[in-house]
Amino acid sequence: MKILIAGFQHETNTFAPSKARYEDFVRGGGFPPMVRGAELLALRDVNVPAGGFILAAEAAGHALVPVIWAGASPSAHVTRDAYERIAGEILAAARHAGTFDAIYLDLHGAMVCEHEDDGEGALLADLRAIVGAGVPIVASLDLHANVTERMLASADGLVAYRTYPHVDMAETGRLAAAFLEDLIAAGRAFHRAARRLPFLIPINGMCTLLEPARSAYAALTGLERGEMVSLSFAPGFPAADFPECGPVLWGYGRSATAASAAVDALYEQFVAAEPDWAVPFLEPDDAVAEAIRLAATATRPVVIADTQDNPGAGGDSNTTGMLKALVRHDAQQAALGLLCDPAAAAAAHAAGIGSSIRLTLGGQSGTPGDSPFEGEFTVEHLSDGRCTLEGPMMTGTRVNLGPTAGVRIGGVRIVVSTHKAQMLDRNLFRTGGIEPEAMKILVNKSSVHFRADFAPIASAILVAKAPGPMQADPADLPWQRLAPGMRIRPGGPAFQG
Repeated sequence: MKILIAGFQHETNTFAPSKARYEDFVRGGGFPPMVRGAELLALRDVNVPAGGFILAAEAAGHALVPVIWAGASPSAHVTRDAYERIAGEILAAARHAGTFDAIYLDLHGAMVCEHEDDGEGALLADLRAIVGAGVPIVASLDLHANVTERMLASADGLVAYRTYPHVDMAETGRLAAAFLEDLIAAGRAFHRAARRLPFLIPINGMCTLLEPARSAYAALTGLERGEMVSLSFAPGFPAADFPECGPVLWGYGRSATAASAAVDALYEQFVAAEPDWAVPFLEPDDAVAEAIRLAATATRPVVIADTQDNPGAGGDSNTTGMLKALVRHDAQQAALGLLCDPAAAAAAHAAGIGSSIRLTLGGQSGTPGDSPFEGEFTVEHLSDGRCTLEGPMMTGTRVNLGPTAGVRIGGVRIVVSTHKAQMLDRNLFRTGGIEPEAMKILVNKSSVHFRADFAPIASAILVAKAPGPMQADPADLPWQRLAPGMRIRPGGPAFQG
């Protein structure tokens, strides 16, 4: 086959403080930087869905027509300018690339734009209008996709990740390629069934290393046999204020009966486990006190997730609640990362290694309860912020944090960066001169992704709820447009509109 291939990834927190501009997609942040044409094919070496699709398609002898791949760190809405420029390139290629047999898109599934609630649904619908019903369109989605009716109706197949932390991104691309092969071989569209769960799930409760998500995905895999071609479950991204936010389960079968039976069985299982999807959280002081207690006898670091400032969910990685708690409790051999503060990073670089410098760190989130932290710091390390991720997530991705500094106050060390990125890989600590394995306490601005690379070195993992823009409990968010009747947490009250 001749397959048009493109990618456009963004996870939108409509409650977050900063929007995703075109320049953010050019740089990529925690994603690979924007690429076009033949350069897109180099993603075969990166753990992203497009990489897995490219390897599978090339192995099968298909010809690829690469257009553009762009991703930006989660944030508030994608600007209209960014959406129209990037989606416009994909649509223009569909109009002018000549004859092709299929389209593959590497999408997230939770993009909200300034002008459009359903970014992926709009893109898929516009593509369908261009190519007609005869050209198959298949897309891979993030596990946190807010899957809409328009997305399902416009694509011939949507295939979602099954792990969180997302270690199976390239594998999902390979599954999308296999689905496309099955679709072509069948010579007709598969039967689709889909159901939306009636409650929002906290992102911390979606971790597939833990229950109930682990059993949920095991059950899904177990039903994917016989007449069932593909099953997917997206627990959703519970910070997008529009009516189709929330968990969706869907599948494709060779018969309508098989598709409906599999989806209905999983739906009943997932809904019956509703209380198990809830998550307990610690206050900052309680988390630090517990970490100090555990670290006293541990031989490996205690890791605390600073979940509400997770830049992987729309935070700007600049809140100071956990830093203040570490200092307040005189934590020793503790490290926090990343704290994004361009002015502080520049001041540390100007002062030089070994200097004592007064800094005002972070606190720019605008979140109630968050404020800057001021103190005397020692500059211990300086770098250009460039590194290659080597952990199970985003393996091979080159990251540019901009000028980065490692500074210390008392027994607490902080990696201060110019650009934000989620602390999901140990090499990000090393940009600030910190060897994470040597620390007693690590505070990671992340929710779950950090577990892929940090769980193997952790003696314990705690989840803290410090002030930040990404409310870990979706019931804490000021919903305006959620679908009436949707419960705003597992077992919680229903949104009334």
